[in-house]
Amino acid sequence: MTDALPLINDELDLLANLVPLAASQLLEPGCGQARLARALLARYPDAHVTALEVDERQHAKNLAAPQPGLTFLQAGAQTLPFADASFDGAMMLKSLHHVPMPLMAQALGEVARVLRPGGWLYVSEPVYAGPLNEIMRLFNDEGVVRAAAQQAMNAALVNGPWQAADEHRFAMPVHFDDFATFEARMMQPTYANHQIDAPLREAIRQRFESHLGPDGVNLTRPMLVRLLYKQT
Repeated sequence: MTDALPLINDELDLLANLVPLAASQLLEPGCGQARLARALLARYPDAHVTALEVDERQHAKNLAAPQPGLTFLQAGAQTLPFADASFDGAMMLKSLHHVPMPLMAQALGEVARVLRPGGWLYVSEPVYAGPLNEIMRLFNDEGVVRAAAQQAMNAALVNGPWQAADEHRFAMPVHFDDFATFEARMMQPTYANHQIDAPLREAIRQRFESHLGPDGVNLTRPMLVRLLYKQT
């Protein structure tokens, strides 16, 4: 039951409780808008984050908003343009399931390669459950890829240089003022074309507005965090 999960508003607090961040060289493949990386650097200005994004439009937006300590590159997790043992830690925030399934194992191997011995990998993935997921699966059903991401991590623990260190399940609050906000944010991302026709859009709207309250729609996204360490 997702209602029983602890609620976490700021995932940076969880990350900071699990791993050292100050003065660290960090990598974030699949950074998207790099919200957590930006917040991390505001809290730990002596850290450095190299953030990777494959989507050209999002990468251009990231470059247009520079921040001290933050380097943006256009690259995928499956082919990291860095030397071995370059980073202290890596974060994959709702991004592993976006790696093409045949390349997930390669991506985890690449992250291991560029981490220093004893380096950590923080993987935060959405769980395929809950009311928000029931809306999203109408036009973007990620059940198969999310399961594949977890299977890739399981295999990496058996076949790779990884040691499981910690695991956390929690829920993150998600707010939308109205359907227009949801449509712009979730149905029209820069990295995908969901090809939503008028009947499907209406079905999504009805499902979304069934959760409408006085201040909009307030849902939660169940999450699973797995923390791995690269064995020395």
